[in-house]
Amino acid sequence: MFTDAEKRALLEVARTAVIAQVTGRPGSDPGRSRDRGQTPGPRLPTSGHAGNWGQTPDVQLHTRAIGAFVTLKREGELRGCASTSHEDPRFEPVRGWELPDLHFEVSVLGPLEAIDPRAPDAIVIGRHGLVVEQGSRRGLLLPQVATEWKWTREEFLANTCRKAGLPGDAWQRAATVYRFDAEVFGD
Repeated sequence: MFTDAEKRALLEVARTAVIAQVTGRPGSDPGRSRDRGQTPGPRLPTSGHAGNWGQTPDVQLHTRAIGAFVTLKREGELRGCASTSHEDPRFEPVRGWELPDLHFEVSVLGPLEAIDPRAPDAIVIGRHGLVVEQGSRRGLLLPQVATEWKWTREEFLANTCRKAGLPGDAWQRAATVYRFDAEVFGD
């Protein structure tokens, strides 16, 4: 479990990474341009970390965390994922003018646990995220996705298979299914 300070720091890391990718300037804040002759853009909210642009917050990731996933939303709608705001193939690249309106959500993933997806108690909607793997294909859906879409266990499995580029019933055949917990927080 992360402290409030660690959560704020991880959100700041995500925000800074996206800004750097969008603006092409590592550690840049679009509202505080240091380049002469350049007009500053709109100020991006910093959740109380003003003045720390380009600095890496001191956060100790818990040893049981296997990774983090960043979700970007704009006006309540999904805008991009995995802090690859330029590379998420489902979306156009994030533009500089959108930065002030982006909301960040970080999901810190716990360890993967192989499960028998047919076991009725193997997946708890809202608690577990899923990974489906077969050959070189792999898909991941966060725990909150099934809750937001009001999916059943079977719909969650089928959609995770599709995310991997597999048929929706691959979980019933040769695909390997893992579950994980995630600590989710946002601005």
